[in-house]
Amino acid sequence: MIVVMKHDAADQTIRDVVSRIESDGYQAHLSQGAAYTIIGVVGESPTPLRQENYSSMEGVEKVVRISESYKLANRTFHPADTKINIGGVIIGDNPIAIIGGPCSVESREQIIETAWAVKEAGGVALRGGAYKPRTSPYSFQGHAENGLKWLAEAREQTGLPIVTEVMDAAQLPIITQYADVLQVGARNMQNFTLLSAVGQTELPVLLKRGMSATIKEMLMSAEYILAQGNRNVMMCERGIRTFETETRNTSDINAIPVLKEKTHLPVVFDPSHATGKWEYVEALALAGIAAGADALIIEVHLNPEQAMSDGRQSLTPKKFQQLVERVQRIAEAVNRTVLTPAPVPTSGD
Repeated sequence: MIVVMKHDAADQTIRDVVSRIESDGYQAHLSQGAAYTIIGVVGESPTPLRQENYSSMEGVEKVVRISESYKLANRTFHPADTKINIGGVIIGDNPIAIIGGPCSVESREQIIETAWAVKEAGGVALRGGAYKPRTSPYSFQGHAENGLKWLAEAREQTGLPIVTEVMDAAQLPIITQYADVLQVGARNMQNFTLLSAVGQTELPVLLKRGMSATIKEMLMSAEYILAQGNRNVMMCERGIRTFETETRNTSDINAIPVLKEKTHLPVVFDPSHATGKWEYVEALALAGIAAGADALIIEVHLNPEQAMSDGRQSLTPKKFQQLVERVQRIAEAVNRTVLTPAPVPTSGD
């Protein structure tokens, strides 16, 4: 249920409604825009949730029930697009953000050189896995905290904020010391313990769609994070598992406009995992932007043939630069722009 306040409702009037909601045993989540104030009513309580409990209160314009099981992620609750700041990069606004980097942090030299290549090509954030969930227990699993330290050094040198994956709630105390964005991977989309844990942090979360998850299931996973108080969630479409085997996954381009309609949260598209083959990544990236994605996350490797993981779907820096240039053209066609990297601060700044 949401309580829509009148546009001229005083702050004390809004606080009175929030107080009534909380005294009834529910949680009140405030969403304020330039022309509206909406209070979301969520949770369970012995007190029956009745519209008339709040509709007659001073300053209340109307009370609306939300039929969908996801409340806080629902655009009805928060009509305006949510804009998320990741180290100075805004995702969810008109300009499109392009994030690039390797699947795995393989060495200090590799991630720093890649960070510079991503920045020079037009990327505004760096992705890289320090902890790597792999199908085989014998595959490279990442460099753990050393990898995080190398990512932080790459950020210090280039100014690029870093996106890295968290696999377990026990890793959060370490990862939150280094990361700008916590990535929840496809395998963990319904790891509700982890979702609740990242929801208790203040860091933005990149939530990847599970390989067999519906859009509604993805939105419910976002709800777990939002319900813990973290409003900085980005939805990432990365392809789903179908009967098709020519690509790693099947890109659900449909999901981008559907999510943009149903939720206020930014939508990120990952064409690298969606295809699994570098030669299709650019075409899918352009389609994702045309469909309305707010950002792209692209795998970039200095030498894909020698990558420790996901080399088959990784672009070289040169191909990544070509992709960025072509994304700019598509962005112009749909009345949008592409973010450009900020200059690296000098030591005297």
